[in-house]
Amino acid sequence: MIYAILAYSILTGFTALSFSWISFALLRFLVGIAIGSEWATGTSMMAELWPKDARGRGAGLMQCGLGIGFFLASFLWLFVSAYGPEAWRYMFLIGILPALLTLWIRTSIDESQTWQKTDARRREARVRKQSGATLSPDDQALTRFTVADLFAEPETRRRTILAFLMSLTTTLAWWGISSWVPPYIASVAAKANLPGPQWASYAGMAYNFGAILGYISLGFLVDRFGRKPIVMLYFAVAFLMTPVLFLWTQDLNLLLIAAAVNAFFTLGQYSWMSVWLPELFPTRSRATGIAFSFNAPRFIAFLGPLFAGTLIVEFGGYSRAATIISCIYILGFCVAPFLPETKGKPLPA
Repeated sequence: MIYAILAYSILTGFTALSFSWISFALLRFLVGIAIGSEWATGTSMMAELWPKDARGRGAGLMQCGLGIGFFLASFLWLFVSAYGPEAWRYMFLIGILPALLTLWIRTSIDESQTWQKTDARRREARVRKQSGATLSPDDQALTRFTVADLFAEPETRRRTILAFLMSLTTTLAWWGISSWVPPYIASVAAKANLPGPQWASYAGMAYNFGAILGYISLGFLVDRFGRKPIVMLYFAVAFLMTPVLFLWTQDLNLLLIAAAVNAFFTLGQYSWMSVWLPELFPTRSRATGIAFSFNAPRFIAFLGPLFAGTLIVEFGGYSRAATIISCIYILGFCVAPFLPETKGKPLPA
């Protein structure tokens, strides 16, 4: 986790020195790899260190860091944007600051004892395998390549596929809809002869304020009512809120409120991953299962903005395009019931 934080912080800082769109895209690609690695590792550690009866709340509080970061970025842009066409470079330069957190992590956060015990058993099993000894089924599972382990047993394979589809729903909808909220509100402001960039910042802050509340609330709600009903509720309301934001609201002040409510469910639903994913996989492949479920859909979801752009051109604006893309929430709503309810249960061994 420390290496991943250092990687995405330093690479973000280097992005400020981009000299072409190719160098910019390559650096952002590498940053994305590092972020995906850090999130999966941190989520796995949090689940193993937090008490089982409060695991959802802990995951929700952890996940809200994403919204806080976006909120701070939107707030900073209010001031940094005044530095002209090269202002974006200063924003990326500020992104190097998280590297300082690794000093605190190294001295203040212990390794998970659950993982340490499994890692010790894995090392012993590998030694026995190298010596030619006959391994038990459990030891054979410990020595498998962890990605292969996700698909080796029928139940784990089923959970992996279902988690992938739900993650695809959340991720594709976010990239294909949510990323257009600031420019959409900016376009409405411009039509009213108001400064578009300023209202884009307002939209970003409102959206991420709602997201922070959504992240935290999902964690508390799933600990109270269970994983399935709350995640399905978030998918359903996110689907319904898309036309409210993009089709039925025109007043700018109401748009900011609608953006915050929309974010509560669209971005807030990301907390289901940090809550539910660690509870679906055994310790020997937990971080790998989380990483695969979270990151594999991103290789598909990055197409979301491209298709959204095509739809925007085809339908002459953001509104109908966003509403069409929001239909992906139906997939997540239909898949969620097939995953096991894990509220209050210990993590798989």
